[in-house]
Amino acid sequence: MVAELNDAQRNIERVHAHRQNKPLVIIGMMGAGKSTVGRRVAQFLDMEFVDSDDEIELAAGMPIPDIFETHGEEEFRAGEMRVIARLLHTRNKAVIATGGGAFMNAETRKNIKKSAISIWLNADLDLLFERVSRRNTRPLLRTPDPYGTLKALVDERSPTYAEADLTVMSSDTTHEKIAERIISALADHLDPSV
Repeated sequence: MVAELNDAQRNIERVHAHRQNKPLVIIGMMGAGKSTVGRRVAQFLDMEFVDSDDEIELAAGMPIPDIFETHGEEEFRAGEMRVIARLLHTRNKAVIATGGGAFMNAETRKNIKKSAISIWLNADLDLLFERVSRRNTRPLLRTPDPYGTLKALVDERSPTYAEADLTVMSSDTTHEKIAERIISALADHLDPSV
């Protein structure tokens, strides 16, 4: 237990020493745990946590499903791009969780690559579906076959997500464990000499 704590503390120190004042951006599919795990990562690293979806809703003055319904996905994605660009330039001591489609936008991807460290929080399809099925708040899954829709999204997005600086697998374990995996992977990515 003490050795694990020392390793975790050492990893946190390595991340702080080598992060170069860049925000950490967590990308991945809906249901991967970006927001929940991102909060834990921010807490462990003593950084601010920002959920880009919350910031989009604040800027638009309405919930994301209403943005989709009222303005369509294209307008939502344009607003998402603007909000993430702003966050990248104003929140350099933050962990930013993005929506599932954010990294698919070439301009957003370019901005993240230039200004942040990106982490793909990956998860297998069945785990994602089990998690997103708990609530009916995902506009893209309001289809006759939500599992098939989710599978198609995973297949379409995975090659682009793989362009992230690093990949960490989510699993059916505690959020703290996944956050520790992210911090360990970050430490190894930023400070490979150890």
